[in-house]
Amino acid sequence: MNTLKKITTYYLFLTLYFLLLTSIFLFWSCVQNYDDKITINFWAMGVEGETVSKLIPEFEKQNPNIKVKVLQIAWIAAHEKLITAFAGETLPDVFQLGNTWIPEFESLGSIEPLNLYIKKSSVVNKDNFFPGIWETNLIDTTVYGIPWYVDTRVIFYRTDILESVGYKNSPRTWTELYYASKKIKQKFNSYSFFIPTNEWLPFVLFGIQNNAELLKNKNRYGNFSGKEFREAVEYLAKFYHEGLAPVDMQQVMNVYQAFGEGFFSMYITGPWNVTEFQNRLPKEIQNKWMTAPLPSPNNDYPGYSLAGGSSLSINAKSEHKEAAWKFIEFISEAKTQLKFYKLVSSLPAVKKVWEDSSLVNNKFMKAFYTQLLKTRPTPKIPEWEQIVFSKIQQATEVIARKKKTIVEVLKELDKDANDILEKRRWMMDRK
Repeated sequence: MNTLKKITTYYLFLTLYFLLLTSIFLFWSCVQNYDDKITINFWAMGVEGETVSKLIPEFEKQNPNIKVKVLQIAWIAAHEKLITAFAGETLPDVFQLGNTWIPEFESLGSIEPLNLYIKKSSVVNKDNFFPGIWETNLIDTTVYGIPWYVDTRVIFYRTDILESVGYKNSPRTWTELYYASKKIKQKFNSYSFFIPTNEWLPFVLFGIQNNAELLKNKNRYGNFSGKEFREAVEYLAKFYHEGLAPVDMQQVMNVYQAFGEGFFSMYITGPWNVTEFQNRLPKEIQNKWMTAPLPSPNNDYPGYSLAGGSSLSINAKSEHKEAAWKFIEFISEAKTQLKFYKLVSSLPAVKKVWEDSSLVNNKFMKAFYTQLLKTRPTPKIPEWEQIVFSKIQQATEVIARKKKTIVEVLKELDKDANDILEKRRWMMDRK
């Protein structure tokens, strides 16, 4: 009996010992797994920042060793917050940048060059993206951002009004646009083309269409007095000076009401206004408007538009660059892009997604796809935004109201640009 008791005690001891070892092993395995799990921080802006969290669970499921923490930032505060984070060395691992911000953050040395990552990737390839949009992320030959969603401008027009003056489609050339506008004014005694005087975009857009080199000598000096840009400004000025476009912005307090009432019948704007027009225009107007690519100064239709949108960049000082790149690859997959489009209606950066029925069957989106194949970036220097917002935007109203001649305004614009670019010239001369 004593022998049986000893044997039982022995096996009980072995069982407890085994259970103890197993518990210790499992405990240290959990600790090890926890230690191995990488957390990457991602900052995103606006409604996209609010919605992108819905994509994260799928990424974390595919990459169980990576956790993504998202911080949503309002667009109005985004630039200042990113600059402050750079100064304090607290930039996140991955962050969203408006395409025109890429040059500034590259000049700060804050974003990682991505050429080597792209070379090894089976997901990210420049041929998957719209050429003009991809170009906005290039500084010289180095890529610093991957397009997340895209934006460009097309013309929204009243089909019924254009048809009534003999145009079955939106004007395809500058000449057609001008003469269609004159016919509309003559027939309806109304404006035709809304060109906001408090925006810089129209002059820059038409300048780019006319192959204007906005800055010259490797972006050291302004070139707004150049022939091509001057021709574009003279062309647009005719609409103001001949009463084809309203000069006083107070006449257009509500764009949707004005468009619906026929106060004007053509307006260059972006994809967000498709939903706005559908929601805000009167019911009887819903089948009387359409979108179209922009007219061209010649017969090379369509004309160029601006390459816009947002990209994703990696913090040059991130300790988790490989994990950050995996996240960018995930965001760049066609199925992820499609899901995101259906969540927020931001236009997909990946061309293949545009083959989906949700985009193919949307009659208003066809113009955007065609236009996205023909876009150009603005000058890729940090000073560009200061030039357009503080100088070109001011020049627009001066020209519209004939406060000065076009030659005088453009000469002053060159001088202002040259002053802004002085530091750039000094730095380039010492390289």
